[in-house]
Amino acid sequence: MINRQLLEPESIVVIGGSNNVHKPGGAVVRNLLDGDYKGELHIVNPKEDAVQGIKAFHDVRELPPTDLAILVVAAKYCPDYVKLLAAEKNVRAFIIISAGFSEETPEGAALEQQILDTCAQYGCALIGPNCIGLLTRWHHSVFTKPVPQLNPKGVDFISSSGATAVFILESAVTKGLQFNSVWSVGNGHQIGVESVLEYMDEHFDPEHDSLVKLLYIENIGNPDKMLYHATSLIRKGCRIAAIKAGSSESGSRAASSHTGAIASSDSAVEALFRKAGIVRCFSREELTTVGCIFHATAHSSLFTPHSSLNFAIVTHAGGPGVMLTDALSKGGMQVPPLTGPIAEELKSKLLPGSSVANPIDILATGTAEHLGIAIDYCEQMDDIDAIMVIFGTPGLVKIFEVYDVLDKKIRECRKPIFPILPSVTTAGPEVQEFLKRGHVNFSDEVTLATALAQIMKTPKPAPFEVELYGTDIPRLHTLISGIKESGYVSPELVREILSCAGIPLAPELVSTSKDELSDFAEKVGFPVVAKVVGPVHKSDVGGVALNIRSKEVLAAEFDRMMQIPDATAVMVQKMIKGTELFIGAKYEERFGHVVLCGLGGIFVEVLRDVSSGLAPLSYEEAYSMIRSLRAYKILKGTRGQQGINERKYAEIIVRLSTLLRFATEIKEMDINPLLADADNVIAVDARIRVVR
Repeated sequence: MINRQLLEPESIVVIGGSNNVHKPGGAVVRNLLDGDYKGELHIVNPKEDAVQGIKAFHDVRELPPTDLAILVVAAKYCPDYVKLLAAEKNVRAFIIISAGFSEETPEGAALEQQILDTCAQYGCALIGPNCIGLLTRWHHSVFTKPVPQLNPKGVDFISSSGATAVFILESAVTKGLQFNSVWSVGNGHQIGVESVLEYMDEHFDPEHDSLVKLLYIENIGNPDKMLYHATSLIRKGCRIAAIKAGSSESGSRAASSHTGAIASSDSAVEALFRKAGIVRCFSREELTTVGCIFHATAHSSLFTPHSSLNFAIVTHAGGPGVMLTDALSKGGMQVPPLTGPIAEELKSKLLPGSSVANPIDILATGTAEHLGIAIDYCEQMDDIDAIMVIFGTPGLVKIFEVYDVLDKKIRECRKPIFPILPSVTTAGPEVQEFLKRGHVNFSDEVTLATALAQIMKTPKPAPFEVELYGTDIPRLHTLISGIKESGYVSPELVREILSCAGIPLAPELVSTSKDELSDFAEKVGFPVVAKVVGPVHKSDVGGVALNIRSKEVLAAEFDRMMQIPDATAVMVQKMIKGTELFIGAKYEERFGHVVLCGLGGIFVEVLRDVSSGLAPLSYEEAYSMIRSLRAYKILKGTRGQQGINERKYAEIIVRLSTLLRFATEIKEMDINPLLADADNVIAVDARIRVVR
């Protein structure tokens, strides 16, 4: 629970505050004082009469009633302090900096549980233990540095890890990124990352709250809560980016299916972030760069749906402009050539030898005036969505005037301008002055382009509503309830289950009778395919025969396959040609079913080019999954090859995900391959594993 005493305490006590600012107890007091905390500040230290100019109480029982207590003492003392302060001093919020709890030992976990029980009994908010604290514009209750510049329109940052939070702050501060709040939740058993998002969502004020949330997550304890509140915040106008570190054990266990071999808890995280519209990042630099992009585009519509983004690059150094062009193109964005009368007019106003082809190179001798002219012309061009400015110095001249122009243009132009100021050492004072005006700096152009690409490929939040799309739920429940044992279900039952969702299936027959299979083959027409029934990986044991064109060959293949160990029958299907596709699903505890799609056949495990989504899926989510595949160009058709029916592929993904939403007993599923052409997508082989 998050309450007023935690967010806006009228009084704070630091248990363990000291005069030594090189230790956490002293550093917390210093940061509170430097942050100009307006309320009553108390210190408890049995060995000091005064701490940093504040009278110290020797015994906690001497304290007056207090709103918030910050504990910086050994773990073994914390439960008793929390009990006394809650019961006798009316403390209703705690920040426990101390470590040595559930993150270390079972004994520590028992101490932490005592604290949690006391907080539940008295209705107290708890941040930590094992954290760096809480930083807001009201109080700086952290023991670490840097303490970033705070701004109500800055970033809200929530971190599972205190140390990582510090490193992310270091990365952000050098870029000029400002913060509204920093939450280090530590062990987070009462207030975790999801709880903070929930509070921000339920108390959201679009006029006064930050519109950017950055997250560092080590464990997603409640995926549904995170999904709901992240989605809600993004729909209200917020932008969220996150790092998820680590993987659960369930993702590394041995698996018998293609999906089980590929899917992991990380697939579930990827799917959750896609469904919510969270931009996923993989490093501190990427996270803070995305945060800076959000800051630089706070008042623009740059990231409303585009088929592509077109950038103008203004530079006085050719190399970085070329690298930036390459990186943007790789990320699916464009640096269109500038031609025609307006380009010629611009060239006439720059120094001889300047290039306006895009990148616009104003030369190393270009001045602040030339920079302003180039930006003004880019602002007039209809086919340019945003402007990137690369401007550094070899240290020969001061460039305050250049950055003054850049500051002015950022404030005036309706198009976003991304400042790339690489000379953070040789032009250190100029860059710092620029950042003090509220701007950010992208010192590396390729990192900027990579972060932009990550934002562009993040879909918008999916709808909450579950559509049945014709799924026969009663029949599905009847089929599933009839399965009494765990394991892979029979091919006949697989077909019945898939038919509940209207998934098209290739004609087939499973039998132990050679004559029955021969009659079926003649009925559907040769050529046919024969597959052994029983072994899970049919190809690995020679259990698949393609393009059988006669009854005699079919009979021989039947005899051979029935000799394969664990064979129970043979399946015959009509031979269908097309591009091999794959759809799979795996049930992840707490997350639900993760649905995967990609190229089928042997390419699934060889290339591992799969995209993931969290069931149930909308059509928009399915299209986003398909189009994010590296092999998407193959699916669209390339070099004379006809593309597949993308709409029908998406429809099968959606229908399967809807079916899974109502069949949690299904733990793993493969449909591999589906055969697709321009007209149809048909499931040829499928496996379903049920756990009772």
